[in-house]
Amino acid sequence: MTTLPVTERDVFGLVRATVDAHTLGLSSVAQLLEECGLRVVMAEASVCEAAGQSGRADSAAILERWVRDHGITRLGFSYRLDPGDGAELFGALCRRLRERRLLAGEGGPLKSLCFAGLPAACARVRREQPDSVAVFQGDETPGETLTRLGVPPSLRPAGMTEEIAYDDTRLTFARDLLRGEKPLRETAVDRSAYPGIGTAQDRLVSRVAHSIGRGQPPVMRAHVGPYSPNRLEAVHLFLDWCRQLAATGFLDVLSVGTSQLTQSKFGEEWGDAPNGGGVPLNSPEEFRAVWDVSRPMLVRTYAGTNRLPELARLYEATINNAWHALSLWWFCQVDGRGPLTVRDNLRQQFETLEVVAGSGKPYEPNVPHHFAFRGADDVTYVVSAVLAARAAKHLGIRHLVLQNMLNTPKGTWGVQDLAKARTLLTLTRELEDPGFKVYLQPRAGLDYFSPDLEKAKVQLAAVTALMDDIEPHDVTSPPIIHVVSYSEGSHLAEPAVVNESVQITRAALREYRRLRASGDMADMSAHPEVLTRTEGMLSGARAVLRAIEQCIPEPYTPRGLYDAFAAGFLPVPHLWECRQEFPNAVQWRTRLMRGGVHVVNAAGQPVPPEARASLTAAEAARTRR
Repeated sequence: MTTLPVTERDVFGLVRATVDAHTLGLSSVAQLLEECGLRVVMAEASVCEAAGQSGRADSAAILERWVRDHGITRLGFSYRLDPGDGAELFGALCRRLRERRLLAGEGGPLKSLCFAGLPAACARVRREQPDSVAVFQGDETPGETLTRLGVPPSLRPAGMTEEIAYDDTRLTFARDLLRGEKPLRETAVDRSAYPGIGTAQDRLVSRVAHSIGRGQPPVMRAHVGPYSPNRLEAVHLFLDWCRQLAATGFLDVLSVGTSQLTQSKFGEEWGDAPNGGGVPLNSPEEFRAVWDVSRPMLVRTYAGTNRLPELARLYEATINNAWHALSLWWFCQVDGRGPLTVRDNLRQQFETLEVVAGSGKPYEPNVPHHFAFRGADDVTYVVSAVLAARAAKHLGIRHLVLQNMLNTPKGTWGVQDLAKARTLLTLTRELEDPGFKVYLQPRAGLDYFSPDLEKAKVQLAAVTALMDDIEPHDVTSPPIIHVVSYSEGSHLAEPAVVNESVQITRAALREYRRLRASGDMADMSAHPEVLTRTEGMLSGARAVLRAIEQCIPEPYTPRGLYDAFAAGFLPVPHLWECRQEFPNAVQWRTRLMRGGVHVVNAAGQPVPPEARASLTAAEAARTRR
């Protein structure tokens, strides 16, 4: 069938098989189309059931009635489970549409078809249904999505076109960079002049200061951790990877991706318990071995999910832990990642922060993106990080590593990411004084990367450009980069991939700055849309923080942070566990709108953070009476 350009009269029908619970992708596409003024019909359960059961005698009739009753002219089918099943179901759907003469080439109403599924399913659909079927494997940008669906620029809101253009420009820059193979010419940074490098006196803060003083690239950190069902094999392989990374010299900070058993049952007999992935270190001697073979890298590791203060002291004694990352509300029963209740988890987290403060080491709030993973809006993302920073300062922490996960959710537009990052920096830097300093550490999103490795390399370079646009006129920012390896969407990163990811990141940073300085790349420091979004987010975040401090007694204590969450000041509509314990937190609805996540009412309209904070505070006060 020949795909005709989309007009304002077109109606998109989106359907999935009932067995497939993945709906976020369809919802995101629907919202994107609606922002272009196009009508979208989401299939009801009976239609989804018919689409997923090709053997049903009445399935074709149900589909035809749905298409004709709603005037649908563009049909999309999503199946993100088994690739073979997805391709077969879509093929059967196409046959039924042809049999009922529903395609435009046969006099029917359907001008185009599209399929969304896993990469293998998309490849098979391309082979078996080559007749102008658009396929989506989930790694497309909003601009790519609209183009592939046939939505012309004339139908896109003017603001959307300009805002998406920023993301497309970064991708074009990244493709050009990778095409020229500049990353492969990057060599390891010589940091040997830094006193104490690789010794027990080595400190992150000193490394960063030395790097800035020498005009060197940011300190590069990456997670590393092979998997093997055999514990000893996994440990030995990891030690070998550490030796390789230390020898090549691209990585500055080795972040040990320990297994959940290490985090929750360290030193115990594990038996046949599955480790859930990660490095299954289970003795102080194994941690010391990691330190020994990793010279001169700094080393850090995940916090525990039980006996947290004890493990923090162990990490100090064995690997000279470069900094400690703690998640406050998370990595416990509330997300199924640990054995502790939220209350007990917060108590142990605060005890651990006191240990960290005593060590003089930095603290990284491993917090805001865990709210985002569970549907939190962007203001909540910011507020949760600021609460963590304020609590840390109250406990005597002197150095805060501010991790900022970009592309989360992955439908976030670049202009929104810049606004979110700048809001976060503004509010946390207000805490700075001679005894407290913030170190920005941006990173790519956890599910941002395509399983197509070449495309993923492009995405890594593009997100590096985004990192540099947070503070485009500060050559010392970011001082630390958490490099997410480009194979994240495909497989665990072995040393060669980690090193190449660092090379891509450094090359992108260098080239992007060169192009901006020469006027060949836009200066995003005063971009009007970013400024508007930043101003709105700052106002909203301040209102929520003010309401928490007015409503919650002693907010920067374990009890205070628990009560703020329980009261509903930090919405998490997609929380799976402990929903009955936190009904006020899960009651809110959120929606991705114009590249950002907002709390919305039952009609899908945004609820201003100021209004939400006021409602939450009033309800909390009523409950206490």
